Amino acid sequence: MAAAHWLIREDPSWVPDRWVWERRLGKGDIMESASVPSPQLPSREPASEGGTGWKPADPGPLGLAGFALTTFILSMFNSGLVSKAGEPVVLGVALAYGGIAQVLAGMWEFRTGNTFGAVAFTSFGAFWISFWALVTFFAGDIPAEHVGAALGLFLVAWGIFTLYMFVASLRTTVAIAVVFFLLTITFFLLGIGNANESDGLIEAGGWFGLATAAAAWYASFAAVTNSTFGRTVLPVRPLGR
Repeated sequence: MAAAHWLIREDPSWVPDRWVWERRLGKGDIMESASVPSPQLPSREPASEGGTGWKPADPGPLGLAGFALTTFILSMFNSGLVSKAGEPVVLGVALAYGGIAQVLAGMWEFRTGNTFGAVAFTSFGAFWISFWALVTFFAGDIPAEHVGAALGLFLVAWGIFTLYMFVASLRTTVAIAVVFFLLTITFFLLGIGNANESDGLIEAGGWFGLATAAAAWYASFAAVTNSTFGRTVLPVRPLGR
């Protein structure tokens, strides 16, 4: 089966990290991050001589960036903006950046105590790795007459997962919630489109995938920029708890 016929027209991938964290600067300015809040956990590392233990950096911008870039490349093919003959180019990115890098971000989110980010990044990293494995090793074993239905099932199942993660994201930030909202639509369009062999629905899923990638890139950009500048440069709008 040609990878171009179905290349999982999406993902996502991913997701946020610590929701909102605030740092007081100078005269009480508040800094936003694009992540999800996590409870403070006692450090398990021995304290240094200065009395402070090791604290991990925010893994959210990495996970969001890996998700956004991989989703963008695949969605360019799904939307029909570039020739599907080049679709295999997404496989290396799916394995390394969308897959492994996102799984690592998810593991680091476990370390920070951020359940939402840990589940989202690890799951979508696993999605991209499974996508790579399916195209590389297993797609050819699916009978041609069942390819559409099989891919539709695969994508709709991920759409269900993304839908309930969208509900959870409503207590994170507007930036993250928008990513999950768009990604949910993307998965269902691609899943139904593949199951019914509808090029129109698949292309629509590709366009929603491009919007999803743009939203995720913004969330990543905001998180890393706000953290680096030490103040809110790009707003992400925290949602109430």
